[in-house]
This record gives sequence, structure tokens and C-alpha cells, in this order.
Amino acid sequence: MAVDVIAIIRELLFGHDCVVVPGFGGFIGNYTPARIDKSTGTFYPPVKQISFNTNLNHNDGLLVGRISITSKINYGDARNIVEEFVTGLRKKLEKGEKVVFDNIGSFVNNQEGNVQFDPDRNVNYHLDSYGLEPFQCLPLEGYDVRKRIIRHLEKDPVKQASIRKVLWRAAVIIPLLSLLVVVPLKTDLFKAKVEITTMNPLVTAEFENNKKAVDEGNNIDVPKKEEKAKLISDETTASEVVTPVLSETNTYFVITGSFKSKENADSQVNILKDEGFSPEIVTAGNGFYRVCAMICSDLNTADIKKDSIAKKFPGTWISRKK
Repeated sequence: MAVDVIAIIRELLFGHDCVVVPGFGGFIGNYTPARIDKSTGTFYPPVKQISFNTNLNHNDGLLVGRISITSKINYGDARNIVEEFVTGLRKKLEKGEKVVFDNIGSFVNNQEGNVQFDPDRNVNYHLDSYGLEPFQCLPLEGYDVRKRIIRHLEKDPVKQASIRKVLWRAAVIIPLLSLLVVVPLKTDLFKAKVEITTMNPLVTAEFENNKKAVDEGNNIDVPKKEEKAKLISDETTASEVVTPVLSETNTYFVITGSFKSKENADSQVNILKDEGFSPEIVTAGNGFYRVCAMICSDLNTADIKKDSIAKKFPGTWISRKK
């Protein structure tokens, strides 16, 4: 049965950050945010660039399992297909031939006999950037801001109000202000008057009772010193209760490996602990166990930590929490 292994690898790269070809190496997806090239005025969308690591050659079951499902064959036959595929690749590379993975990249053996990978930078495996293409936004030409300034200066100046009109307005406004100051504020001029327009005697009686209660407002009991102190204490206690506000931040995991077996993941956790890290195991959506060396709150810090850890743990990549 002919199985297009390269097509299955491309399909897995869209949904996974690491795809391992057992016995050959692993493809790693590295996230790069959107950027602007100021020299050319070009805007680039976010991308997931593909790199290759020959040290990631253990069988994590991802590729073999997908071939088994899509081709409807058992796991052993799918594993044999991958082994034959890798054997053919190595023979071509040993002969000095160039091996091309369509829309992924190409492989050649360098002078030292090591596999060298050249990625295809025209393909974006970041699903959130589907349909987005780089575009240019050049500054407008032929626009002279000096013309706009000159045109603005040529406008007629705003006419100032004549002194005669100002004096006339002052002669009207000043007597009115003086009248308002002279009128006593304790007169009935500013008191609100209520008119009863209902013919219902019950409503009239209720209004009279309410009016009497308002007039007797001076008879309202004033709290004693002990009661006032208690009220102040209660208000102080209530004001000290602060409801915490939760803030959502982006989380970036520095992943050193992804394993199908829990035992293999625990083994790498122990190695990281010996190196002074505080690792933890994160379960991926596909059931694999990812070993997280550390968690960072921003991408720049995660990228610096990744480069440092990759010296001892090749193939380390960054995974963003969604």
C-alpha cells in the first residue's frame, strides 16, 4: 500500500508543535508574532516557522498512529512503512542527493556527513494566520503640509466683539446679579410648594401626615456616642473588605519534550530537577505528556529561557496556553 508520509507530516504540523519521524528526526514549529519591516513598509502576519532536530528521533507514536488511522492498517504495519520511508531517505542522502519535502523544506548531507535542513519560508503553519498575506503600506506622496498651513493662515481672522456691545451686556447683567444678592434666602421665594390635586380623602390625609413628619424633623433621635462609635467601626470594617480582581495574562510553556509514555516523561523530569529546574508535566490535547521546564508570562522571557535550555536539551520549544 502506497502511503504519502510527507502529506501526513504536513497535516500534523498544522495542529502540533512537534512531529517526530522515528529514526530520522523531529520537525518543530516555532511561533513568531506579527511584525513590520519599516525599511520597506511591509506588514507580516504571525507565522509558525519549521525547524528540524535530528536528536528527536524516538517514536512518540504520533506519526505512526496517524498513518494507522488514515490507511486503516494495524500499528505494526504502519511502523514498517515509516521505517522503509526513513531507509529510503538515508540512502538518497548518503549518495549526495537532495531530498525535498514539499511545502516543508529540503535535506542534504553536509561535508561532515550530517543532515542539514533548509525550511520552506513561503508556507505558514500557524492556523490563526490562515488567509493573511504580507502587504505593503507606503507613505502618501505629493502631500505638502506647508500648503495646508498657508491656506489656514489666509482665512479671515475672527471678528472681535465691539466694546459697545460688551458694555451694554454688562449694564444688563450686573443689576440682575445685585438683585439676586439682595433677595433674602430665608424668604418663601425659594421654598418648594406642593399642591394637592387629588380628590381622594385618604391620599389627602396621608399627605398631611407626611408633611407633619417632615415639619417635626427636629425630634428625630440622634445616636448616642456608643452607637455612633459602633457605626463608625462597622463602616471601617466594611471599607477594609477588598474584592480581589483577577487579571488574565498570557502563559508560555518552555517544553523540553513530548512523550507518549508517562515513564519517559518522569525520567526527563528527574533530569531537569538535577539541573536545578522545577519542571512539571502538562497533558496535551492529543494525550501526550509534555515536560515543561518553566512557565513564563511573556514571550520575550520565554524565548530567552528556551535558547538557554536548548544548549542542554536540544529540541526545546515554546507552547502558548490558549
